[in-house]
Amino acid sequence: MVDVAIRSNKVITEEGMKKAIVLLQNGKIAGITSELPGQNFHLIDVEDSIVMAGIVDPHVHINEPGRTDWEGFYTATKAAAAGGITTLVDMPLNSSPVTTTRAAFMKKMAAAKNAGLHVHCGYWGGIIPGNKREIEPLIEAGVLGFKAFLTDSGIDDFPRVDINELKKAMPIIARHNLPLLLHCELVTTYTSPVTTNDTALYKSYQHYLSSRPKKWEDDAIQLAISLCEEFGCRTHIVHLSSADSLQQIQSAKKRGLPLTVETAQHYLYFNSDQISDGQTQFKCAPPIREQENNEQLWDALKTGIIDFVATDHSPSPPAMKEITTGNFMKAWGGIASLQFALPVLWTSARHRGCNTLDIARWLCEKPARLPGLQDRKGMIKAGFDADLVIWDPEKKFVITEEMILHKHKLTPYLDEQLYGVVEQTWLGGEQVYANGKFLNLNKGTIIKG
Repeated sequence: MVDVAIRSNKVITEEGMKKAIVLLQNGKIAGITSELPGQNFHLIDVEDSIVMAGIVDPHVHINEPGRTDWEGFYTATKAAAAGGITTLVDMPLNSSPVTTTRAAFMKKMAAAKNAGLHVHCGYWGGIIPGNKREIEPLIEAGVLGFKAFLTDSGIDDFPRVDINELKKAMPIIARHNLPLLLHCELVTTYTSPVTTNDTALYKSYQHYLSSRPKKWEDDAIQLAISLCEEFGCRTHIVHLSSADSLQQIQSAKKRGLPLTVETAQHYLYFNSDQISDGQTQFKCAPPIREQENNEQLWDALKTGIIDFVATDHSPSPPAMKEITTGNFMKAWGGIASLQFALPVLWTSARHRGCNTLDIARWLCEKPARLPGLQDRKGMIKAGFDADLVIWDPEKKFVITEEMILHKHKLTPYLDEQLYGVVEQTWLGGEQVYANGKFLNLNKGTIIKG
């Protein structure tokens, strides 16, 4: 028996966009058809709105337990549901304790269960110096892969790793065919001259930009590629911002290395010329670069050199962003954007000859592969989970503080006019969000490997 039939003139399937009826049964997609089934069911006709697989965001900092005043499972997953995101993968470094041991991972699972999840949530483990013995216990406990930093993470309990630590970890991770996610910056070429009295410099965005040069990324990515080749470990470059690394990435992929790459919405939507001195809400690492660089990222995304787009949602209490001082060198580096992943990307994409099939590929299908969820999420296909987003690509809206569901309202997207309104979100065959209202909360599940 089919539970629900959703009819639309614009359903994005693996064959492309078509007029179709999506059948939902027992939390799964039972089929895609052109005719209504001859039995009792609930029919929803969304006419020209797009029916797309639920968005998968594998790069989110939820910060719970321990730093729930920064974000938290309840607020992050509620914001995600309102944005059409149905699956998240949480990063290991901003919680306290950090997720670098099995014991810490179990505390995170308990926190997620107690807080309540409004979308599905998986978890990355962390690689830090000295935790080699925890890798397999973390895998057994259910992490979907691992994250490591080649530079300072900003969290004292999550220090960077060097090449020797990676050489210890990568064979183990490769043996289990899991991905290693790398923050690629190698601090080798620059020392900031900023002092506490140097007001003009520490408020200058151009100075901050020059303090984290492309060479840091390029050198780190070169190292990542060499280790990927040496160990055959699935290696993923997070939040690529340097277009100067595109050639070496393309070359590595042509050689058949198991290398994947993401960029983030803010590197595609903003450029450094738009950022005034003191606007620390734009601070992230690596930094938002010049327009020419970011246009090259767009070209790489369109040609498949960059695999997909993920938010790197990294919120913090407003005081940590140093808004009152405008001090880029002290401000926390992170951008809150989770709720607006779809419209931000679509607003930029629609002006560059891209279409909604591209959006489905970059936000749903390809990111589902990284954590190994490609057999159940990321596409509208029979047998897949009935996680869906229904949205109107022609509707516009302006981001206001009142609509933001992240724990903190500070975001560089405030007051931006965007295309693409999320109308409905479905989770496991249940409608959880519709037209600005939550219909069913706490329907998310914990995803384990």
